Amino acid sequence: MKQLILHILALFYRPFAKVMPFQTFRYLACGGGNTVLDIFLFFIFYNFVLKKAVVQLPFIALSPHIAAVFMAFLVSFPTGFLLNKYIVFSDSNLRGRVQLARYFLLVAVCLLMNYVLMKLFVDYCGFYPTISKILTTAVVVCFSYITQKKFTFKVKADPGSLVETEAQASSPSA
Repeated sequence: MKQLILHILALFYRPFAKVMPFQTFRYLACGGGNTVLDIFLFFIFYNFVLKKAVVQLPFIALSPHIAAVFMAFLVSFPTGFLLNKYIVFSDSNLRGRVQLARYFLLVAVCLLMNYVLMKLFVDYCGFYPTISKILTTAVVVCFSYITQKKFTFKVKADPGSLVETEAQASSPSA
């Protein structure tokens, strides 16, 4: 399945090859696909599963749109993690549970960033909500990509290769 997805992405990558690395394209395609899945699931859960009704839990009542967000999240979170782990950042050598914990932390930070930036742009700057969402998404996507590449799915340097690299850098022929 991994090879099939990578092959399909490679076919669509050709027009973008001059403007971005393949890893960035994979991130945008997988993240975009997962976002579409999340929105589709939200729509299904909100309209057809919950039928726009309040969800009564033992200690709280959830509005249907909030309940649908959580329900869609239960699918899109693992899907997003798996796509990032195996398709986008497959060269990471961190342990899977470390990646999962970091991914969960990143998702939580991104949700908080969405909330704060939307409040800032709409309530304090007076921007239209749609423009605010576009700006917020651009900031959050950039932050998320860099964080996933440098933290969540980073590639730890092999101590042996670091010694070789330092030796090559200090040699006169380098």
